[in-house]
Amino acid sequence: MSEAAAATESKLVLVTGATGYIGGRLAPRLLEAGYRVRVLVRSPEKLADVPWADEVEVVRGDLGDPASLAVATAGVDLLYYLVHSMGAKGDFEATERTAARNVAVAARDAGVKRIVYLGGLHPTGTLSKHLRSRREVGEVLLTSGVPTIALQAGVIIGSGSASFEMIRHLTEVLPYMPAPYWVRNHIQPIAVRDVLYYLLAAAGLPEDVNRTFDIGGPDVLRYGQMMNGYAVEAGLKQRPIASIPVFAPRLAAHWVNVVTPIPRRLAVPIIESLQYDCVALENDIRDLIPDPQGGLSSYRDSVRLALGKERAGEVETSWQNSSVMDAPSDPLPSDPEWAGHTVYTDIKQRRTNAPVDALWRVIESIGGDNGWYSLPVAWAARGWMDKMVGGVGLRRGRRNQEHLQAGDALDFWRVEAIERGSLLRLRAEMKLPGLAWLELRSEPDGAGGSLYYQRAVFFPRGLGGRLYWLSILPFHGVIFTDMANRITATAARQAHVDAVRSLSEFPARV
Repeated sequence: MSEAAAATESKLVLVTGATGYIGGRLAPRLLEAGYRVRVLVRSPEKLADVPWADEVEVVRGDLGDPASLAVATAGVDLLYYLVHSMGAKGDFEATERTAARNVAVAARDAGVKRIVYLGGLHPTGTLSKHLRSRREVGEVLLTSGVPTIALQAGVIIGSGSASFEMIRHLTEVLPYMPAPYWVRNHIQPIAVRDVLYYLLAAAGLPEDVNRTFDIGGPDVLRYGQMMNGYAVEAGLKQRPIASIPVFAPRLAAHWVNVVTPIPRRLAVPIIESLQYDCVALENDIRDLIPDPQGGLSSYRDSVRLALGKERAGEVETSWQNSSVMDAPSDPLPSDPEWAGHTVYTDIKQRRTNAPVDALWRVIESIGGDNGWYSLPVAWAARGWMDKMVGGVGLRRGRRNQEHLQAGDALDFWRVEAIERGSLLRLRAEMKLPGLAWLELRSEPDGAGGSLYYQRAVFFPRGLGGRLYWLSILPFHGVIFTDMANRITATAARQAHVDAVRSLSEFPARV
């Protein structure tokens, strides 16, 4: 092991805000870099499902509680301050001020050698409450007596970032946007991977560095340009945007809350901050930290990365298969429920007395001449409609009446994945305003029978995709319910036939 690696491994890092957007992505990267990591969280149960939870030391506490901070900072070399009270009830400025002072005192008393803080880009002069509070927190930490690096970033682009999610949902839902004047303000967005790069690199800066650094991506854009840049990357038409001179921030926040899943308590401070140009006033960070390999990500590249798995056509847009090596733009279990691509699902579960092999035979034989086990007229009508608009329809059938392979065409589906005996995943190839899958699973129930799991998944594209899902929702309630019932009933009948046949053959075998 090199001396540098050994030095890194011996350092203990405390991450505050580990259940937040940035903290949840930084912690595993600190582990990858060889640091020992401790996290301070109010609710450790929020870390139950993250893949790195067992690799960090978890301390339950609160920045408003000096006693818990004393425990959390004991023996710590480096402290990351990644919390904010945006959207909190009451006087969040006072809450943030108190928290920063408590951390400053605890870090100084514990002999912490470096604080790294992530604040917000802001202009000089009058600021919104949110930006003013972010600036004040930085000032408290910079005067703490502990050398502090205060990185100031603008809109962070990545799935789960509140600012990015607002761009995503507004663009996808609204084909035309009457917007406040701030859509013409200039913003310097930055990819979440570049923010994490700077945060990690800041840990190695000389101990005498104690100052703020503006960080931003290579593009300076108007907010309206960011929305239309997202539209292009998401495969949507660019949105006409009309600037309205009178549109109070709180009214705009209420509008955002109505048309997107972003909570109003978060929309208010975000929109109030958008009233100002947020661009880097200096670029001194480059004197100490070189650009990442390949350079900083452009805005369009950042959006493309944030949409990566969704555009690649993967069913799972959750964190379930994530690891510490996943892209920082991927969702995490600690992300809020409203984060990520809009996904509609229809889930059915049934139990049957049929053994799992009998249930699987029915699942694998679905489609083609065997049909879809529910309302044949409805499936035929959907295939006819698809042909009318230039789709493949139902005429393709299936290659083999009993067995399927990955890549097989199956009516207007394609076999995307098959785990014989347990999973069949079909990707829709009919004409749709979005992406769709149908997933069928079978597994033993532990009592000789089996469990059937059926899931339809739809990623809508724009407003048309959302309206399409709502229009077919009543039919899904009938078709997919009937499908689940008939598949399990067919499996039970086949299991009964198999059992009778086995008994009738028994004397001959004897």
